[in-house]
Amino acid sequence: MASSIDVDKENFQHHEERLGLESADDTAHQISHDPWYQVGFVLTTGVNSAYILGYAGSIMVPLGWVAGTTGLLLAAAISLYANVLLAQLHEVGGKRHIRYRDLAGHIYGRKMYALTWALQYVNLFMINTGFIILAGQALKAIYVLYRDDHVLKLPYCIAIAGIVCALFAFGIPHLSALRIWLGFSTILSLIYIVTAFVLSIKDGMNSPGRDYNIPGSHASKIFSTIGAVASLVFAYNTGMLPEIQATVKPPVIKNMEKALWFQFTIGVLPLYAVTFMGYWAYGSSTSTYLLTSVKGPVWVKTMANVAAFLQTVVALHIFASPMYEYLDTQYGPGKGSAFSIHNVGFRVMVRGGYLTINTLVAALLPFLGDFMSLTGALSTFPLTFVLANHMYVVARKNKLSPLRKAWHWLNVVAFSCLAATAAVAALRLIAVDSSTYNLFADL
Repeated sequence: MASSIDVDKENFQHHEERLGLESADDTAHQISHDPWYQVGFVLTTGVNSAYILGYAGSIMVPLGWVAGTTGLLLAAAISLYANVLLAQLHEVGGKRHIRYRDLAGHIYGRKMYALTWALQYVNLFMINTGFIILAGQALKAIYVLYRDDHVLKLPYCIAIAGIVCALFAFGIPHLSALRIWLGFSTILSLIYIVTAFVLSIKDGMNSPGRDYNIPGSHASKIFSTIGAVASLVFAYNTGMLPEIQATVKPPVIKNMEKALWFQFTIGVLPLYAVTFMGYWAYGSSTSTYLLTSVKGPVWVKTMANVAAFLQTVVALHIFASPMYEYLDTQYGPGKGSAFSIHNVGFRVMVRGGYLTINTLVAALLPFLGDFMSLTGALSTFPLTFVLANHMYVVARKNKLSPLRKAWHWLNVVAFSCLAATAAVAALRLIAVDSSTYNLFADL
């Protein structure tokens, strides 16, 4: 009997034949399967992951009220525009491109295929590393609520987080299989978002005047500002839009645009609420993990940190799925049920190895804000803004007016310069923190 994956692939190929599109490359994961609102929740889960507990400290503190607020709104508008461009390129040349590297390879050739895959791998690896740091911070915060003896250190918490993330990855074969977990993720997100928001209001109303001056020397302010700009674009973008779009039911472009509008309207409201309220309550002393700044009942803070930990496990799986898809398709058994012994064994070996490397790097360099800045600089800028605009020019060159071509080229040049500058600033931040703290630091 054919597996459910085989049936889905046959249905997808039949649909493409009716549309006159060539079949997509073989994949061990499900494609063309999910309604637009499920994809919208996937995107929103990524945006409202526990990373948002760090934006008050990593974005607002270096930028201040005016630049921080303007930057968040402007970055959202620019990100929506760039992602819509990328979504419209999903069907180019009579074929659906279910991976970012496949789209780049179709437009540019084999070398750009390899370069795009490398950029995306760096992007997803660093995001996953950051998620494990976040999960470790949540566990450490729970421990400190009950005991402050420094016995359970952050590297140990990060190791525990890595093990839990691996166990979850073994049981979820592909992105579409998340389904009910997206509902749990939304509930978990609401728990830590509402807790952080309410406790921040309480602390802000009961505390004396806050200091909103941007901290640091003149030179450090410059580099911190540049790093915060990279964090701005990191906040909204996945770097894996074609892979997410591959799961949506036809019409894929129209449905993906619906999901993107959902993400950038309703989906970003919790991010704004936590970021602005956290900065209002604590000013320039806001930490890069907001739940360590708030004051309140121990049981409430425990519940919020547990929710942040569990939601991070789900969110990491979303951002790791392109790597899992590649490994499963290229090297997996590819036959039988997803939960057969040999398929589960393959996931344990391969995904376990991948997450072990993530966990080791997270424990070595647990500087979350720096990772967000470097990820935005090295991969989010090039993938979301530079490549999206340039690919659109190349693919639609005969249909664009000179003014529109000039606009897209302006985006390419401007974001290339920003990416290079932000990378230098982020590397400097990591170097400074690495000289201040030892490896495997207990932050």
